[in-house]
Amino acid sequence: MQRETNPAPERSGSTRGPSAPLATEHRRPECDPVPVPHRGGDDAHNQCADRFPPNRYPGKDVLVHGKRIDALHVGKRVLWEIKTDPFDTYSDFLQEQVAGNQVEELQSERTTATACGYDFVVGVSSAAHQAVLLALEPNLGLVVTGCKR
Repeated sequence: MQRETNPAPERSGSTRGPSAPLATEHRRPECDPVPVPHRGGDDAHNQCADRFPPNRYPGKDVLVHGKRIDALHVGKRVLWEIKTDPFDTYSDFLQEQVAGNQVEELQSERTTATACGYDFVVGVSSAAHQAVLLALEPNLGLVVTGCKR
């Protein structure tokens, strides 16, 4: 019986396409992004979530460790939450109420994202919205998208 001494050569070109850079480092299944349909009801919001990051799963949100997030950035380990509120039209009182509620939600989503090895970014429609959120939580990663409802 002849023993094979040369291992099979490695294939230099794969026909499988790019590998997903999104497998979790910890291999925790609950941290794998699962595409789920957008919640619906706000087409302008969903379009923004699909194009601004840009979304790895157009037409979908992602579920990560039980949290539904608006988008997963193509080719990066970055989860995005998109806010398209007509924030600038709100009274000062309502701006404070909305921003306070959003900060609580965003902190929870950021905690989930970072625990699973993702960065977390929040896209808001206006600089005014960004300023109010930053005043409440200076450590949020915020980007002005310009998306409107």
